Amino acid sequence: MNTKFEIIPLKLEYFIAKRLITAKDHKSSISAPIIKIAITAIALGMIMMIVSIATGIGLQQKIRQKVSAFNGHIIISGYNDNNSDVSTRPISIYQNFYPNFKTVDGIQHIQAVASKGGMIRTESAFEGIIFKGVGKEYQTDNLKEYLVEGRLPNFKTNLNEETLISQYLCNRLGLKLGDKFVTYFMKEDSEGYNLRNFKIVGIYNSGFQEFDANYVIGDIRHVQRINKWKSDQIGSFEVFVDDFTQIESKGQQIYQETSSTLDSQTIVEKFYYIFEWLKLFDFNILVILIVMIAVSTINMVVALLVLILERTQMIGILKSLGANNWSIRKMFLYNAAYLIGRGLLWGNVIGIGLLLLQKYFSIIKLNPESYYVNVAPVDINLFYILLLNIGTVTICLLVLLIPSFIITKITPSKSIRFE
Repeated sequence: MNTKFEIIPLKLEYFIAKRLITAKDHKSSISAPIIKIAITAIALGMIMMIVSIATGIGLQQKIRQKVSAFNGHIIISGYNDNNSDVSTRPISIYQNFYPNFKTVDGIQHIQAVASKGGMIRTESAFEGIIFKGVGKEYQTDNLKEYLVEGRLPNFKTNLNEETLISQYLCNRLGLKLGDKFVTYFMKEDSEGYNLRNFKIVGIYNSGFQEFDANYVIGDIRHVQRINKWKSDQIGSFEVFVDDFTQIESKGQQIYQETSSTLDSQTIVEKFYYIFEWLKLFDFNILVILIVMIAVSTINMVVALLVLILERTQMIGILKSLGANNWSIRKMFLYNAAYLIGRGLLWGNVIGIGLLLLQKYFSIIKLNPESYYVNVAPVDINLFYILLLNIGTVTICLLVLLIPSFIITKITPSKSIRFE
């Protein structure tokens, strides 16, 4: 009677792979340090990938929020003002798109603003500023995050002296919450100055040096009076969109829907040097992902080859009992998957732990003059982390199919005598 030993799919393969993992002689073998190095490489690679993506995306989002908080997403102004931070020529507030942009979908909010250049002078110092006048429809929620002392000014009542000033300017001018200060504004059509007294009711710190060193936020009616504009004349409109990723297409639509006397510009176009710099992060993140996955995969390939060589005799015995090549390859792939899983587990725990420490304790500080933020921001996105884990496991296992092919070259007669 001719009988043939049949390997039970999956169950026996998994059982043998488990025995290989838990075997004591295996732990004391030559492959033990190599396996530890492979697990460590995967863990370190996962930590690097999680941290790089979280900090890269976090920095991009934080800078976008700061730029849009002070400028909106899309700026509609007269052609004379398009490249200027101050309003030189007024435009009418009565537009077919204000206060609701009905002809373009995905518009969240529109607000009217006007800016005027001036100079704050105190007993000990003076600083040039941009006084940004805003109205009652101004979206103050965008600035609440950066408020460090006091409150936001009230723009919904009668004209008042309340202003929001940066901590940077307060330090430079020796001012504090509740202080009053005098601001000089140049007259447009004649020599001399217009003087205005303001009171500090709130102090903000955005960490964005370009804005903190310039912007003082107050009532738009001050700018209208200084410039001798009518109450229905403003400097520009700031438009907020629902989805920032569609800012370019929305900018084109808004440009086509506005009057021929008006121009529109997205903050990506106005602050192109900032957003071009941010694009470098996408490239850097991609390079880190490729390098880390490559290093992890190479280490796993080496570990798998060592495991196969160590178990050459066992492979020969299994083949003599009737096991096919694919069944034996799967045993080692299961073993490799376990090692990858251990590395990913440690990598995820340490990586997410580091992100949580940074998020809640702000351990790593940054120079705002170089990075536009005071601390390294992080964005903990579980979806991205899940994709990283799935991608790492998939790529590693697919690549490990190649070295596992060496099993097909092992013959029972030679392998049993292999030392």
